[in-house]
Amino acid sequence: MPLPSYITFLKTLFEMTKNIHITKEGGVVLNRDYIHETLDNALKTVANGQYTLSIKRKVKKRTLDQSRWFWLCMTCLERSSETGSSKEDFHDFYCTKFLRRRISVNGTDTIVIGGTSKLNTVAFNEFMEKIYLDVAENYGIHLPHPDDLQWEAFQNEYEQYI
Repeated sequence: MPLPSYITFLKTLFEMTKNIHITKEGGVVLNRDYIHETLDNALKTVANGQYTLSIKRKVKKRTLDQSRWFWLCMTCLERSSETGSSKEDFHDFYCTKFLRRRISVNGTDTIVIGGTSKLNTVAFNEFMEKIYLDVAENYGIHLPHPDDLQWEAFQNEYEQYI
């Protein structure tokens, strides 16, 4: 194999194998042979040296149903609130309140505001729980969860305004 093709092959192989998907059910790792083989192949492609292998829990990006749930809640606030604020204003308000973080770039500290589109399902649920508490405390409104009995009535009332 010519050298450029071989290098491309190695890069492709490394890209394919740098993420090894592990499934564990009932306390047992189900795909042990695959993990050993894939890891062994990946390690053959790297230079000698010390490496760190990290394992992190796989999470799903927030779902379209979660997004719909969020916007129904923001629509409820828009229509119920005496503030005259739009659902977009409530979106920005809650993102600013609960999704801001401090970063440092080249020695300069600043605060950035995260959005909901990059949240995973767990982080999105945590974000919504904070909103629920804030809305109940500051507006006296109970926002239903999609599992609640009153969800269907809530959805029917506000989906026309999304």
